[in-house]
Amino acid sequence: MKIQYSKFTGFDWDSLSLEELLNKLSDFLLQSGFYSDYYGFQQMGQDHNLQSLHDAILDALLSQGMLSDEMLEKLLGDSQEGQDSKLSQLVQALIQRLQEEGYISFSEAQSPETGAETMPGPAHEDMEIGQVKFELTDKSLDFLGYKTLKDLLGSLGKSSFGRHDTRDLSTGIESSGASKAYEFGDTLNLDVSGTLLSAVKREGLGVPLNVDYKDLKVHQSEYQSSCATVLMLDCSHSMILYGEDRFTPAKKVAMALAHLIRTQYPGDTLNLVLFHDSAEELPLSQLARVQVGPYYTNTREGLRLAQRILARQSKDMKQVIMITDGKPSALTKENGHIYKNAFGLDPHVVAETIKEVANCRKSGILINTFMLARDYDLVSFVKKVTEICRGKAYFTTPYTLGQYLLMDYMQKKVKTIH
Repeated sequence: MKIQYSKFTGFDWDSLSLEELLNKLSDFLLQSGFYSDYYGFQQMGQDHNLQSLHDAILDALLSQGMLSDEMLEKLLGDSQEGQDSKLSQLVQALIQRLQEEGYISFSEAQSPETGAETMPGPAHEDMEIGQVKFELTDKSLDFLGYKTLKDLLGSLGKSSFGRHDTRDLSTGIESSGASKAYEFGDTLNLDVSGTLLSAVKREGLGVPLNVDYKDLKVHQSEYQSSCATVLMLDCSHSMILYGEDRFTPAKKVAMALAHLIRTQYPGDTLNLVLFHDSAEELPLSQLARVQVGPYYTNTREGLRLAQRILARQSKDMKQVIMITDGKPSALTKENGHIYKNAFGLDPHVVAETIKEVANCRKSGILINTFMLARDYDLVSFVKKVTEICRGKAYFTTPYTLGQYLLMDYMQKKVKTIH
């Protein structure tokens, strides 16, 4: 059988990087849930569907530099009908690759005729495109967290990062300080030369050399602390007001912090608390799906939940990182009723919140506040919080939030362990 070869004139579907595509889609995948239109906000659908993903990929291909000029020429060189067909095929191929490589998964959807739950087929031909829902997998969340962390540290000029160093010395494995006499309980990281030299000084040079208990010397290493952190994230309505989405950058920073702790500080723990009308603990795996709601700001309830979480931890340090842009405007009463007042700083709400801050200090919990607003009353409130708990306050923007937060996390513990 004779085989003839010819030049490939089609499109290489596999030449596009899925990682680059995910990076371009990060704002879409982590959106806050509200859409800004001349300072008016309309709540969008809570679930991502295949149609919205299709449109976002199309925008990334045509408007964000995903395709080279040569690729664009191949796709757009034919008639309008051919353009639509090739672009649609390319987008469908990318969606299928995202699913096959484990970046997205499709959830069950209900059949419009019977109401029965069905799963979309490989090409999603058995359902309308708007009915198919998709979810990000842990692989996607891990990648987006890594990319955010890399971008943030890159902007700070940091090429590498490690564990939290302190000024204390301990007898660990990595020797970095002068030797010391062995004491009961020390790690027996023996300084052999120092031990022998001590014995020689005591008995003189001779064979056999008798080594006594008091001759034992051990290496010292820098003491590296472990930390339990609760990240309190404000998801009240104010996080998307005033023409600025502050919630999406906050989510990205939270994902970057989670990736940093998991990969570089394995002895540390991180828990996520959302506070709004009330407060709730959320698994980090669900962070990307969190959206802002029409909520008030119950800061005290968030601090209460954070204290209960940290009480279960046995770490050298316990801290709360609070990201917010609003004043406390809600309070949970003893009977479970939620008292709300959005007008000004309610003295009753502020007083009860300050009491909870004082309870954190009594429990040895540090509170670092990252404030995304600079109103005079808010500045005074945050200064009072930091004064009570001896924490830090950062008045920042969504664009600099990540830099301040990560640098604070990596550097602050050198000042607290003595």
